[in-house]
Amino acid sequence: MAGQSGREALCFSSDTLAWCLVVPAALMTMRPHDALVKFAFEAPSNAAALLRGLLPAAVRAAVAWKTLKGERGSFVDAVLADHHSDLLFSARLRTGKPKLVYFLLEHQSTDDPTMPLRMLSYQSRIWDRFVEEPHGAPLAPVIAVLVSHVPGGWTAARTFEELFDPAVMALSGLAALVPRFSMIVDDLTQLSNDDLTARPLPAFPKLALWLLRDARDSARLVASFDAWIPSMLELDRTRSGRNSFAVLLTYMFEVIDPMHQDALRAKIRMLGSRTEEAAMTIAEQLRKEGRKEGREKGIKKGRKEGREEGREEGRKEGRIATLRSLLAFKFGTLGAEYEARLQAATPEAIDCYLQRLLTADSLIAVFED
Repeated sequence: MAGQSGREALCFSSDTLAWCLVVPAALMTMRPHDALVKFAFEAPSNAAALLRGLLPAAVRAAVAWKTLKGERGSFVDAVLADHHSDLLFSARLRTGKPKLVYFLLEHQSTDDPTMPLRMLSYQSRIWDRFVEEPHGAPLAPVIAVLVSHVPGGWTAARTFEELFDPAVMALSGLAALVPRFSMIVDDLTQLSNDDLTARPLPAFPKLALWLLRDARDSARLVASFDAWIPSMLELDRTRSGRNSFAVLLTYMFEVIDPMHQDALRAKIRMLGSRTEEAAMTIAEQLRKEGRKEGREKGIKKGRKEGREEGREEGRKEGRIATLRSLLAFKFGTLGAEYEARLQAATPEAIDCYLQRLLTADSLIAVFED
């Protein structure tokens, strides 16, 4: 399923965000929460809107936000890429001579008592890569930002020094010899609908934060659905917005408790017949993927080679079905010509079509050679 430049077109997978989501290959093993964060804030404009609301005023004013850009490889080495799954950005500072600052945007859905230590390890690797560059400049600050939707709120350490024994750190002169830094924690579980809707964010990342907040509480997700209908309708007005909305719908069905699925469908029905049809297609595809995964897990080890071959064929069929649904959702009936091209497509061609679909405004733009 590898696409161009080490990116993946993920569709209806049980452990990643589904629908048509083009992301780095490392996301193949992620959970839906991680993939949603990446998809919502990978665009520098969305990341800037989030970060501006979290930074201290003086720091926020010092950043030239129009220079913010994603750092997807320059300072993330192979070891870090295996562990760090979220987002890294750089920006210029408004100083006499342009200086850099980095923002490490992490996501956490469970408490991690050693999170500052993890952040320090990420920062250290970024700095290691930085000094390898032949510019000879001083180290650039790496600001750690954590988006959390841990049930009950973030209660673990926010500063590195909290990981040490207070009695030891109280020894005269010792604290000055130990690294000190704080994480900025965006604790979504402590925010109300009004808090989130008041944020100066576009509709898609704002909706993503709402769903992350309520992903662990299906009853709350359904109960708060009505408050977010205006944002969902706003997102559904454009073709690119519909694709993002399909991502949100898929995430909802990935995380919703089965006992609340009927209530969720009733809420989605309020958004109109097209949205309801798309949601039902997504839900059915996820059920098929779940049944398929269960069958695959039941195959004996002695038939491993056959299982892998069957899994690959099933993945191809699933991607074709997903692509067909996406195309129909955006452009209407495909017709015999494009249906034939779908059936004859190689896995590489399917991935290419899925990537093009993110920005295509016609069937021709998707299938053109």
